[in-house]
Amino acid sequence: MPELLTTPLNSLHQQLGAKLVAFAGYEMPVQYPAGILQEHRQTRTSASLFDVSHMGQILLSGEGVDDALEAILPISVKGLKVNRQRYGFFTLDNGGILDDLMLAKVDDNTFYLVINASRQAEDTAHLRQHLAQFTMTPLADYALLALQGPNAVDALGKHIPGVEAMRFMDSQSFDWQGTALRISRSGYTGEDGFEISLPATHAEQFARLLLADEAVEMAGLGARDSLRLEAGLCLYGNDIDESTTPIAAGLQWAIQPVRRAGGERAGGFIGDTVILSEMQHGTAQQLVGLTVSGKAPVRTGGLLVNAQGDTIGRITSGCFAATVDAPIAMGYVDTAFLASQQPIFAALRQKQIPVTLTDLPFVPHRYYRG
Repeated sequence: MPELLTTPLNSLHQQLGAKLVAFAGYEMPVQYPAGILQEHRQTRTSASLFDVSHMGQILLSGEGVDDALEAILPISVKGLKVNRQRYGFFTLDNGGILDDLMLAKVDDNTFYLVINASRQAEDTAHLRQHLAQFTMTPLADYALLALQGPNAVDALGKHIPGVEAMRFMDSQSFDWQGTALRISRSGYTGEDGFEISLPATHAEQFARLLLADEAVEMAGLGARDSLRLEAGLCLYGNDIDESTTPIAAGLQWAIQPVRRAGGERAGGFIGDTVILSEMQHGTAQQLVGLTVSGKAPVRTGGLLVNAQGDTIGRITSGCFAATVDAPIAMGYVDTAFLASQQPIFAALRQKQIPVTLTDLPFVPHRYYRG
C-alpha cells in the first residue's frame, strides 16, 4: 500500500488529538476528541474549521478557455462573472459524472477549479485531453480550509476585512499580511461559510489564528459528511459516479437554461444527447431523501425494498443526523415505483425498516445571499 500523503495541517491535527484515517490517499482527521455529533452541532450553531487541503486546486488559463470549458461542462461558463463561482460537473458520453467541482472566474481568461481528491488523476487526464492548448497549473503547494457556520463571517472578518460584504458564491482575492488568499463564500455543509485557499507554508499559522476565536473549533470528515447529507448535497463516489447522470441525481438545477434544449447555447457538451433527453423524458431511477424509522442508521450500499421484499432501489449515503435527531439517508429508487406511492423499506440484517420519502434538504440551507 502506498504511503499516505499528508496535508499542511497534519501536525496540528495530531496536536489536537484527531483520529486520523486514510481517505483518498491522504491521512485525514475523521474526528477530534469532542466527537462527530458535537462537531456537527458546533457547525450548525457557531463555527467549525475543516481541513480540505486534500482536494485538488487547479488554475486554467488562456484565451477562449470559457468556450473550451463549456464543451466539457453542461453549465454556463460564459455567463459567469469575474469573482463569482458556480457548481458543476464533468460529464461523460453516457451522461455519467466524471467528477463534480467548483469553478470560479478569476479574470476573463482564467478559471480556478476545486475538484475531489479521489478524482484528481481522472480529472487532470480529462483536462489534458480536452483542453491541451490551455495552461493548466495544479496548485499542489496550496492548502484549502473551510470555515463553516453562522459565526464564520465574524471569525474571518476580524482578520480579513471585506469578507462580510461577500455573497454566497462570491470568490475573490484578499491580502493577508502580504500573502494573497483566494476566498469564496461557499462550503459543503448547508451553512454560511467560507473556503480559503492559501499557500501551504501559511496554512497552520492561519488555522491557529482562526482557532484562537472562542467561536471556532476544528471538525473532521465525519461531521463534514453528516452535515452535507443533512444539506442534501451529493458525495462523489457515493451518490454520484460515472454511472449516474446529473438528472437522476437531481442536479438539473445546476444546468442553466442557456445550456438546455431551446437555450442559446443548448448542448454542445459531452453526454448532451443523454442528459437533454433525460431532462425531457425522465430517468429510470431518481435520487431521493429518506428518513429512517427508529434510531439505527442505514448505510451506503444497503438495499431498498417494497413490502414483498423486492429490490426497488439502493442507499447511497446514510447517517444519524444530529440536527434532525434521526437517521437519514439518500438513495436511488425506481421511478415507476415512486409513482405508485407504496411504502418503502430498508433491508437491514434480515429486517425491513420503514423509511419515509423526505424532501431535500433535510435541514434548510442558510447561505448568505445579501
